Amino acid sequence: MHSHGHSHRNDVEQQAHPVANRLQMLWAVCLTGGFMVVEVIGGLISGSLALLADAGHMLTDTAALLLAFYAMTLSAKPADNKRTFGYGRLQVLAAYTNGMFLLALTGWIVWESIERFYEPNPIKSGTMLTVAILGLVVNLIVFKVLHSSSQSNINIRSAMLHVLGDLLGSVGAIIAALIIWQWQLLWVDPLLSIFVSILILRSAYHVIKDSSHILLEGKPQEFDTQEIKRNLMELEGVVDIHHMHLWSISEQEPLMTFHAMIGERYDNDKMIDQMLGLLRNRHGLAHATIQIERNACLEDTTQVACADEASN
Repeated sequence: MHSHGHSHRNDVEQQAHPVANRLQMLWAVCLTGGFMVVEVIGGLISGSLALLADAGHMLTDTAALLLAFYAMTLSAKPADNKRTFGYGRLQVLAAYTNGMFLLALTGWIVWESIERFYEPNPIKSGTMLTVAILGLVVNLIVFKVLHSSSQSNINIRSAMLHVLGDLLGSVGAIIAALIIWQWQLLWVDPLLSIFVSILILRSAYHVIKDSSHILLEGKPQEFDTQEIKRNLMELEGVVDIHHMHLWSISEQEPLMTFHAMIGERYDNDKMIDQMLGLLRNRHGLAHATIQIERNACLEDTTQVACADEASN
């Protein structure tokens, strides 16, 4: 029979989505949702359609942040009989959903902006400027709250793109309000909206690309399978490494499986320990499953059959 080796993170390391990250996301939800209410009130009092439209944008962002927060909460659940790998990939799915939603949102903004070139709406620049400045302050706070965790978490990164869109929108609204107040050039508002949409679109593309790569079981970009195989082959007793697969549950959870053919006089358990140690210490792979073989695998176009290990 075959021998298998496994390496797992400890319970603390497996918690890829710590409580601190969820609290940061919750703060972002509260701040974004709270300012959305302020924009609705400001728009109704001033009669500004521009502010009400931006409040609608903030509503979609609040929904996106809630989705990200919900995914983070569920992903912290332990593995069970139905989800043996746990729920970590929910964050990747939420990131992909948010990315697709960003594409639809930027398309809508561009469409509305083109219409406003032909039929410009009256804008009260004073009210617009005040609310835009408040929005900039709120979005800067939310952006700072999320930024510290965004590099290692694609779900937070996708949510942060919504906030970045609002931040850029607030900057654009301030510029547009000042120009409209000074020169009454209403076409500046839709022009800046299109510019912001292009910036958001570029970031959304990268989020969709990264999340879909994980969902399609793609190899994590930071690992080189050829180098890993070469390092394993350098171990004394390792004859061949094949059927190597490397993928990830989420950005923080890379997984690996492979078959290792070893020499007859080498002990299975000791060889497994050496290979797991190499993967962990040199490549940062904390979860690997290794199948030990004494004879070559027999392959054809329909199946892969490996010879059983001789009994000792």
